[in-house]
Amino acid sequence: MANGLNIIKQSNVSAARRGGLHTAHGDIQTPFFMPIATKGAVKTLSSADMERLGAQILLSNTYHLYLRPGMDVIREFGGLHNFMDWHGPILTDSGGYQVFSLAARRKITEQGAEFASHIDGSKHLLTPELSMDIQQNLGSDVVMVLDECTPPDYDKNTLSTSIERTTRWAQRSKDHFEQHRDTSNNPGSMLFGINQGATNAELRVKHAQDLVKIGFDGYAIGGLSVGEPFEKACEIVQALHPVLPTDKLRYFMGGAKPHEIVEYVKRGVDMLDCVLPSRNARHGLLYRFVHDDLSRPDFYETVHVTNAKYATDKTPLCHLERSVVESKDPVRSEKPDPSTPSDSVQDDKGRCDDELSRYTLGYLHHLFSVDEMLAYRIATLVNIKFYLELMAKIRQGIEDGNF
Repeated sequence: MANGLNIIKQSNVSAARRGGLHTAHGDIQTPFFMPIATKGAVKTLSSADMERLGAQILLSNTYHLYLRPGMDVIREFGGLHNFMDWHGPILTDSGGYQVFSLAARRKITEQGAEFASHIDGSKHLLTPELSMDIQQNLGSDVVMVLDECTPPDYDKNTLSTSIERTTRWAQRSKDHFEQHRDTSNNPGSMLFGINQGATNAELRVKHAQDLVKIGFDGYAIGGLSVGEPFEKACEIVQALHPVLPTDKLRYFMGGAKPHEIVEYVKRGVDMLDCVLPSRNARHGLLYRFVHDDLSRPDFYETVHVTNAKYATDKTPLCHLERSVVESKDPVRSEKPDPSTPSDSVQDDKGRCDDELSRYTLGYLHHLFSVDEMLAYRIATLVNIKFYLELMAKIRQGIEDGNF
């Protein structure tokens, strides 16, 4: 099976689609969510934890791994998969967003993005070619082109200039990626283009058309998690729907609340990532399902476990959310055929559920109140599990014809 998207079912009630993605490190059921392992780990959790949770793919970051541990260390280990002992697929962001966030420390030129390291102030020039070199050394399964993330407050002329440069960077990224595929730590990796244009639908569509002409394995929608209204983001995703190829993956980059994920998938998005489940966990905010009707935005609620009312709450953490029917939606397996998960994978999920069944809301409240680090790990387990189960519910809904 060649790398790429295989659409299994198209929804009759929305633009959502159910499919499978083949990568060099295993198959993935779509649509899917990618937990954020920015520096080679999901904060407070291990690769073994992610396997037990049934995560299909992780997202790591080019910028951070380039600075630490550095490419020589990654090369010594033969790639990021070996370094972090994660045997499933990995997507790496190009570093463009991180450079964008360093507004006072970077300068964008035609050659690339000049920036000063947030660690020691050292000067670097991240070019499209260097971004490809770093990601191919990491052995990423999905490589992202270098782009300039455009904020909502760009005027149209500045925005147009930025988009045109990003298109040229995309072409340079693809040329270098193809030229060095054979020396990559993952010759079977895929390359995604990134669509920019802030909330200007006209420029977004034009840029998407230019990226499609270059040709990529998938197309990401970037720059829509930087402060624009949710309704505007939906409008942009909707406008791009008829432009992006139906046989290619569509990736909404960087951030979505659970009810927003539902709406993006209904508009044709296949893959998403978000820091919210792990970031909110560290602040004692837990997600849980309220009911199964995903068409209503109140299908979930948040629990602020640090509130005093939870001090004596005996509710087991495993009962915060209803279990998902997995019969038609298999967990990723390390075997060639992921549709028949091994007993060990099922046992791992059982162990994860058993761990959460040991603890109550009251106990977790106590851990936060005394600044015990175990609190962060347990809360992150709860939230990552919620997000992964949300995607399983969505996939099941598409299968059943009601999403």
